[in-house]
Amino acid sequence: MSKKLKRLLVLSAGMLCVNLAGLVTAEPPSILSVRPNAAAVGLYQKFELRIDLKATYTNPFDPDEIDLRAEFTSPSGKTWRIWGFYNPSSWASLWMVRFAPTEKGSWSYVVKITDSEGTASSRVGSFTAAESAHHGFVRIAPNQRYLRFDDGASFYGVGMWYNDSYELFNEGRITEDGLDNLKERGANFISFFPTPLETMGTGLGRYDQNRCGRLDQLFEWCEQRDILISWNIWFHSYISMAVWGGGNARYRNNPYKLVSSAKDFFGNEEAWEYQEKLYRYIISRWGYSRALFLWFTVDEINGTEGWSQGDQAVAEQWCRKMDRYFNEHDPYGRPTTGTQSGGINQWWPGGYKIFDIAAREIYEAQGHPMPESGKVGPEDESPLRLSYRNYAIQTQNLWNGFHKPAIIGECGWDHTYYEPGMPGYLAMYHNAIWVGLANGLCATPFWWAYSSWINDGVVTNQMRHFSEFVSDIDFANLDLKPAQITAGDCDAWAMRSDKLIFGWVVNPRTSVANESFTISGLPNGTYEVRLYRTWRGRYLQRETATCSGGKLSHRIPELKTRGGHALHIGNDVAFKIVPK
Repeated sequence: MSKKLKRLLVLSAGMLCVNLAGLVTAEPPSILSVRPNAAAVGLYQKFELRIDLKATYTNPFDPDEIDLRAEFTSPSGKTWRIWGFYNPSSWASLWMVRFAPTEKGSWSYVVKITDSEGTASSRVGSFTAAESAHHGFVRIAPNQRYLRFDDGASFYGVGMWYNDSYELFNEGRITEDGLDNLKERGANFISFFPTPLETMGTGLGRYDQNRCGRLDQLFEWCEQRDILISWNIWFHSYISMAVWGGGNARYRNNPYKLVSSAKDFFGNEEAWEYQEKLYRYIISRWGYSRALFLWFTVDEINGTEGWSQGDQAVAEQWCRKMDRYFNEHDPYGRPTTGTQSGGINQWWPGGYKIFDIAAREIYEAQGHPMPESGKVGPEDESPLRLSYRNYAIQTQNLWNGFHKPAIIGECGWDHTYYEPGMPGYLAMYHNAIWVGLANGLCATPFWWAYSSWINDGVVTNQMRHFSEFVSDIDFANLDLKPAQITAGDCDAWAMRSDKLIFGWVVNPRTSVANESFTISGLPNGTYEVRLYRTWRGRYLQRETATCSGGKLSHRIPELKTRGGHALHIGNDVAFKIVPK
């Protein structure tokens, strides 16, 4: 008998003994203890169960081996089925369930576990949900164009990308000071892509708990500040082997390469089975959080082999599966989105139809109209005018083509005419947020990205002034649509409803002083007009205007230096008009 054959027989006998021992010693699962984090929590706050259990499994992250969940019954009798998850942060209770109540009153719950040997249930527990200052979770408003919280309050997103680039605990780029800085300047959301939870070290179907702990920390920081999160689940580089090269090609370190090539990632069934378990874990661990407002499922899908070299129909089918999974399994009903990159040719109607929010990226230096010369003469087209018109046209295309909320999911960085830090760059950002509002976006363009290199050009009082202007607009409960507006040599856009008209007038060459704008199609009558100085963040005094023949006209005043102090209306103004 050869040594190789002897070794195989020994291994087989050993495996048989192990299997026989397992058959002899296997027991049904049991729940040893369930410890809640509190007897009472506020609405939309985290209610957490720490669970000690006995079960048969080899991979605690695999719900096919061990399925932990809790059933919560609300005061009104509605049943919520919430998945549990493995979180080895305490030797005495390695399992958790996280939930956020949406109704005041007494809730009951029971924890259940299923493994290969059977099912077990805990005793019934209870807790109380009390009133809180929180508005709840963000969903699409009934008007299908904007967003609102559970309590009906409107949510208009003001923020930008703020990526963590996390590798080591407490060494990510997102900081509490950075979040405080954004919050103080009017931001109410950030968008980020996390480092993937599955690594070559953990293997597929197992999640790096160091990285999971970091995400716990980021969610807690944002919850404390009422800053919401757009979570980019698949950043294009992690599913690309070489499309754009450099840091945009990280699939070589992605464990999904063990079951699929980058080209076949979107259509590979085994890869999708692992993804489903990953998404279940994400929803289980962070789905409770009111800070999470958007599933940004894929960023720049055209930057992957699965799109550029594979079957694009298969890639779009994967997008439908992503949208369906989160729509079916997120208990709080948050919307989904996804993008192609920001070149002029990356218009993606197929994607805009699939996801809940239509997201177009804009990187102007990638084919959008802008001056080719580095020195613009007095007769040349203004770079600022070309820039805000780019945003206006793309936003209008989203509004007119798809009856759903629209965002500019990525833009800015240095793919612009002006370099970051230049006055013109700041003006481009300023114009982008205002023209987006006046054409129907449900959030400010997602500028790339909060960092020391970009901050002087973006993170200024522009966010704060804009946030103050939109704070009292009830986007979710108004039937807004584009208004007919003209403004002579200026550019102007507006949105109107029967209760409010708001808009923006701009002239980057000669300012808007002494210019007039006219809105058509309004009911005759008297209106109150408030002009807003966007650069200074102040309203001018209220004025009255009369609409006759369906047209309302208003003249923008010229502000002149007085008493040795500068006064200037500037190159643009925003306005609000309400019927009296």
